Amino acid sequence: MTAVERLYILLCGYEVIPKSVSTLGHGQNFMICAPICVYLLKTLTGWTMLDTGLDPFYISTEKNKARYFSDYGVTPPIIREGHDLEGLLAEIGIGLDDISDVIISHLHYDHSGYIKKLPNAVIHIQEAEYSYAMESKEYGYFTEDFASDDIAWTFHNGDWNLCPGLDLIATCGHTPGHQSAIVTLPSSGKKILTFDAGDLRENFAHEVLPGVTYDAEAALESIQRINALSQRFNAELILFHDPQEIQELPLSPNFYA
Repeated sequence: MTAVERLYILLCGYEVIPKSVSTLGHGQNFMICAPICVYLLKTLTGWTMLDTGLDPFYISTEKNKARYFSDYGVTPPIIREGHDLEGLLAEIGIGLDDISDVIISHLHYDHSGYIKKLPNAVIHIQEAEYSYAMESKEYGYFTEDFASDDIAWTFHNGDWNLCPGLDLIATCGHTPGHQSAIVTLPSSGKKILTFDAGDLRENFAHEVLPGVTYDAEAALESIQRINALSQRFNAELILFHDPQEIQELPLSPNFYA
């Protein structure tokens, strides 16, 4: 039994990064254009969003691009026409106000951008991730996204379940409180949303660590856990940042059912 009826993949922009950001020790001489995604679930009780993309404000002017990216040696992300989150939601027939629950894999800026723009949503996150992000000076956490007292947080510790067919699993390593999702659909079965536990197929096929980790040993254990669950449940891995596989996925307004 599952309460999940549809899974939408919303392509909300791209990051131009050295491949070694995704694969430790591999590809430092190559650049990739990594997709930024938001996942949307239509369930029996409403709409659930998984991650929230990048706030376009950070790349809205040359000054902002420099302040948030270029001054740190980071190429500013790209959000072109057709990648706007609100526009993509409108294609489905909903708006930000219709989202009742949001699950955050982790609080890096390409996942946290719209948290502050979801007034009716409960925001679910691992407590370890929230605590670390609120205190961290590490680049990648833009506290403007999540420091507001108006955000309705619900904190979790370890594996948990939001509704039948939506299971969250602790996959720390990339960050202290990273989590991934197992989505069960009525016709197409189980999908594992890996988020940044591993950006590319290479991470899982060859157990290659992400290039950026808080805890390398935990990151490897998380990749191995996802691989084991995929085999156990015959579940498809849906990769968040893979520039090749995004071209083959059914992007919104198409969906998995």
